[in-house]
Amino acid sequence: MMQENYLAKWLNNELTDAELAEFKKSEEYTSYVKIKEASSTLEAPSFDLDAAWEEHKNKRNKEQPKVVTLQPYKRFLQLAAAVAVLLVASYFYLGTLDQSISTQYAENKEVILPDSSEIVLNAESSISYSEKNWDKERNISLQGEAYFKVAKGKRFTVATESGTVAVLGTQFNVENRNGFFEVTCFEGLVSVTFNNKETKLPAGSSFLVINGKEVSVSGPDTTTPSWVNKESSFKSIPLQFVLNELQRQHNVIVETKDIDTSQLFTGTFSNTEIYVALQSISVPTQLKFKLEGNKVVFYAKNAE
Repeated sequence: MMQENYLAKWLNNELTDAELAEFKKSEEYTSYVKIKEASSTLEAPSFDLDAAWEEHKNKRNKEQPKVVTLQPYKRFLQLAAAVAVLLVASYFYLGTLDQSISTQYAENKEVILPDSSEIVLNAESSISYSEKNWDKERNISLQGEAYFKVAKGKRFTVATESGTVAVLGTQFNVENRNGFFEVTCFEGLVSVTFNNKETKLPAGSSFLVINGKEVSVSGPDTTTPSWVNKESSFKSIPLQFVLNELQRQHNVIVETKDIDTSQLFTGTFSNTEIYVALQSISVPTQLKFKLEGNKVVFYAKNAE
């Protein structure tokens, strides 16, 4: 510790004569003298502090990205304008979307339209329409079967894959299934366009197309479709379509074994009592059936 204190003072020429005499007696003194003599011949490189500082500032300004700070109010206006554009775009987009209503197996559903017209959807059916444009165009797209009570007003159309039905104000039923298209008028006058041909249906008449061919059929015996009253009625309809309706109304899987599904069926079955419905179909057709869970198999009596 003494040598370190003496070294600092010696380098600064602050040692007293007594301290200097004692320091010269130390073993390190000779080494310190040699180091001091060598270092005295070294020269530090020239260094311009002001020039170095200017160079540092210029380099920093080049590397630092420029940031433009918007005024808070200006930034708020930009955000408000962006939100307004999004709201307007959303309004027009949502306005173009159609209202869609559908039913599942064994389900009926009543729909009230913007003009107070009424629609009752049968099982496995769907409709769609534009609520926003309803006052300009009363148009319904239909898949399946529906009963319409149309309020009087502008032209009312029902568009299906098979044909188009047009009225002003009336009550009618439209069924559009795979291979089956039927329109029945219960009140007023209905116009049906099929294959670019228009047919006028007065109250109490029907228009029927099976597998693309028009079929003559008598008018309804009731003032409303039978299915609205929880029954399904048929007049000379191929058994295939009867069994399809049974499947829809009771949410069951229907299979057939060695029977002719093209045979015509006339009759009615319950839409609520499955066993009664099966009897109503099997007795007039002289068929037998097996009901296991949600599966029904129809087969000929001689197939046992």
